[in-house]
Amino acid sequence: MDAILAALVALMALAAAMAAVLSTLSKAAIFALLAVAPCLYRYRKRIYVIIKTLPRDLKFLWRYTNGIIRSKRWGRQNATVAELFTQRALRCPDAPCFIVVDDRTWTFKQMAEKSNQVARVMQEHVGLKRGDVVCVFMPNCGEYVWSWLGMAKVGAVSALINSNLRHKPLLHCIQVAKAKAIIFSDSLAGAIDEVRDQLPAELKLFQLYGECGAGVIDFGAEMEKHPPEYPVVVDKPQYKDTLLYIYTSGTTGMPKAAVLPNSKYLLVVVATVHMLGLRSSDRLYNPLPLYHTAGGLVGTGAALVDGIPSVLRAKFSGSNYWTDCIKYQCTVAQYIGEMCRYLLAQPPRPTDSQHRVRIMVGNGMRPAIWQQMVDRFKVPQINEIYGATEGNANIINVDNKVGAVGFLPQLVPTFLHPIALVRTDEQGQLMRGPDGYCVRCQPNEPGMFIGLIAQGNASREYYGYVDKSDSNKKLVRDVFCAGDAAFVSGDILVADELGYLYFRDRTGDTYKWKGENVATAEVEDALIAALARRDCVVYGVSIPQTEGRAGMAAIADPERSLDLGKLARDLDLSLPSYARPLFLRIMNDIEITGTFKLKKLQYQKEGFDPDVIKDPLYFRAGADFVPITSQLFNDICNGRVKL
Repeated sequence: MDAILAALVALMALAAAMAAVLSTLSKAAIFALLAVAPCLYRYRKRIYVIIKTLPRDLKFLWRYTNGIIRSKRWGRQNATVAELFTQRALRCPDAPCFIVVDDRTWTFKQMAEKSNQVARVMQEHVGLKRGDVVCVFMPNCGEYVWSWLGMAKVGAVSALINSNLRHKPLLHCIQVAKAKAIIFSDSLAGAIDEVRDQLPAELKLFQLYGECGAGVIDFGAEMEKHPPEYPVVVDKPQYKDTLLYIYTSGTTGMPKAAVLPNSKYLLVVVATVHMLGLRSSDRLYNPLPLYHTAGGLVGTGAALVDGIPSVLRAKFSGSNYWTDCIKYQCTVAQYIGEMCRYLLAQPPRPTDSQHRVRIMVGNGMRPAIWQQMVDRFKVPQINEIYGATEGNANIINVDNKVGAVGFLPQLVPTFLHPIALVRTDEQGQLMRGPDGYCVRCQPNEPGMFIGLIAQGNASREYYGYVDKSDSNKKLVRDVFCAGDAAFVSGDILVADELGYLYFRDRTGDTYKWKGENVATAEVEDALIAALARRDCVVYGVSIPQTEGRAGMAAIADPERSLDLGKLARDLDLSLPSYARPLFLRIMNDIEITGTFKLKKLQYQKEGFDPDVIKDPLYFRAGADFVPITSQLFNDICNGRVKL
């Protein structure tokens, strides 16, 4: 009763206040207010959303506009990465460009001179020219960058090969690039030796450091024979020329070479600098692999073009992450989601908050640990990004919204958005409405993330893969009107009422583990070869508090005659470590006909719980597979077992 009386008193006070306000207005003002009131009421939710998101959207539009203006200027100037780097090196030759942890600092002058010598060596030995391809196969180091930068100066393309690859996947990457040469470091010479007899006879081999084998050219020694001046280039590189091939995993198996032109690299530079609000005084910490987009573009572009130094670590270390940031005075640090879990697993130390890092940028940080990262490590700004190397659909969380990978600006009409969420069925296939066009998702409705293509617009162009048939598989046409086209990401996202986007799941036959995309077809091919043609299916399963999905294989073995130790050894030889299945499910039979996709989804949902699944289950522990017991299952789920 007291609550009702209080509400009545409040309503009376509000009515009195409104009457007082109205008494001060003219009749015309009152009539105008009454005319507008129904419209305001009708669109009250939309008005609330716009007002609520106005600071976020204005910040984004300001940064986006500045970045696009700069990008378009480079396009008009027909600028290239090598050209802009050279201008920077001439302005500040002695400034640090790359600082390698526990190694050395590379100044702009040194980077320029080394890359000049690289270009001259390749011109002499390979006749390297615009459009030719050279593979680069090295661990993280300054030499990695000046190697591909040297190729860029003559307009050649560098194919950046994952340094974890061995045997068939490595051979495949070299072959699909149609390379004239490969440059590799001494630490990876053994991997090249393993496939040497299968490489094209005309492929030139260059080894950096160490003792070279027969038929291998000592790259360092050859560089010393050449002057450090800019190479003579007859056919000048162009803004839209291909700069790099970056390999991604897809549904068809082996890694695919995504085409990355100068224009896209420079777009990543402006996105990194402007969207993050980087300053000339910043220093970026990059422990990510240089053969991927995050480490190789985001982690190098600001240094090469804008002079913001990058600190490189050969390999991520959870125990050294923050001490590195302190030692090298880093103010911006990169991550992938799996790293965050390792950082939180470290014992608390004073160095957790003694750093100067003001921004962390990366992808894959789970919402469940986001706030833990902020609270423990005292980083004021976390920018989660989302995008695909081969695609044009890229977004960023600019305002610290926990769990969001980006957003759709509410100030901008929906039909002007270059990205969209569209409805799909359970298998991830796009659904179309009665008019034959795709249907945009409503708020809180999961859907496929797509990027609308506009050729000629650097931020919306689609370059795809070296293999154009693979490129076309990622396209959908007649999306919202006749004749338009879009890149299909293969990922399911969801947008809330305020336009914030959240990652939900990955469709198709790929999953992500240890920061790497894994193609189930590639793993299945390796398994079939090792299983004497037994039937099998591969899929990713979720593990609590773990980023991505771990690989699991269901294998038909009714006689239970499979030698699991031999299988583990065979997989070690044919697959990189991140692609090897962690779990096995031994079954009597696997249906692989019409309901193949449905069965795979069913197996994925069932996971690896021995109390739910009656088939024998195994976990990869060291060099062998061991049976999964209820205790082991609980230990895995609770993080007590190293994965």
